[in-house]
Amino acid sequence: MIRAMSSALSGLRNHQLMLDVVGNDIANVSTIGFKGSMPVFSDLLTQTLSGAGAPTGSTGGTNPAQIGLGAGLAGTVQSFTQGSLQNTGRNSDLAIQGDGFFVIEKGGVQSYTRAGAFDLDASGSLVTTDGSLVQGWQASSTGVIDNNAALTPIKIQVGDMLAPVETGLVHLGGNLAADSAPGATTAMTIAAYDSQGTAVPINLTFTKDLLVANRWNVTATSGTPPVAVALTDSVLDFDGLGELTAPADRNINIAGGVIPGMPNPITIDLGAAGASGRVTQFSGGMTAAVIDQDGAAAGTLQSYNISNDGVIHGVYSNGKAKDIGQVAMAVFTNPAGLMRSGGSWQQTAASGLAQIGVGNEGGRGSLAAGALEMSNVDLAEEFTRLIVAQRGFQGNARVITTSDEVLQEVVNLKH
Repeated sequence: MIRAMSSALSGLRNHQLMLDVVGNDIANVSTIGFKGSMPVFSDLLTQTLSGAGAPTGSTGGTNPAQIGLGAGLAGTVQSFTQGSLQNTGRNSDLAIQGDGFFVIEKGGVQSYTRAGAFDLDASGSLVTTDGSLVQGWQASSTGVIDNNAALTPIKIQVGDMLAPVETGLVHLGGNLAADSAPGATTAMTIAAYDSQGTAVPINLTFTKDLLVANRWNVTATSGTPPVAVALTDSVLDFDGLGELTAPADRNINIAGGVIPGMPNPITIDLGAAGASGRVTQFSGGMTAAVIDQDGAAAGTLQSYNISNDGVIHGVYSNGKAKDIGQVAMAVFTNPAGLMRSGGSWQQTAASGLAQIGVGNEGGRGSLAAGALEMSNVDLAEEFTRLIVAQRGFQGNARVITTSDEVLQEVVNLKH
């Protein structure tokens, strides 16, 4: 009887632990990035009453006779199944689709989380709700990211300035009317930028040659009052089919230093042969125009977005974009071996070393910006476990009361 009571007592403890695990899972059903757990039990010591016997020539073998002495908690298994994603619309919120963890650091201690509810602090650092710094790689001033370098906190600095870009390449396209009269002109303006980001309008005038058929002469001015700007290859020749034949490189060039504040040369590209948007000479409308140019004024950071590999793309007021940084991700050989630590996980000997890299590579999942991963707790499954734990507790309690009744009968034998 004492043995039965001891076994039942271990069962009571186990089912109480099961209730604790189920209760914790249900309590975290709305916790961002939470992963549920399941207790695993195993039997404890077994008392052998008689050992196994081998068969002989005249008798058969016998099996061992054993009595178990209860059960114990072998461990808890964490479930890392995917939680559902919920849209938030916040640029700084991130959800992981697939395996992996965000790398965070607080007080010099590195840990890992699936909760991507991030914000920016006063210094522009990307942080978790408890102030942990999100780790990754900060881009250089030119937007280059070296994800082989050491991890650093990611910063998205409000008001970050993007340096101006001096105009170096201009694309022209459209048509110069073949049926226009000799001496006819058409003009356009290139909204160029100098090395300080100051707008410098360059005015181009195309004049149909008075003597040579299918030829246009190009002149340029800049500044106020307008000052002539020297051009190289300023004569455009077309064949009878309306295609450009000269200049051979299909470029009009302005030498560096010709325009004040623009020390570098400017190439005016007339479009590759056969390409859409090239400069042509067909009968009809005069549609030649500036398509685009590569210069820009200085810009300030207006917004940002995060791609599925964790690259943070900044959008600036001058219409240009630059990479700001990249969020790091980690995967483990045995994620179930990680140790929980207040909303995040710590690396252990059982989990193996963190394999840190970028999303969509090396078994790491992709990132979804503007969304959060919800808890993976299944309430239906948890309530089923709750019933099992309750009935298991009741059953073990009944064994104790029954053993007590039998023991009472033994005590009563003396009367």
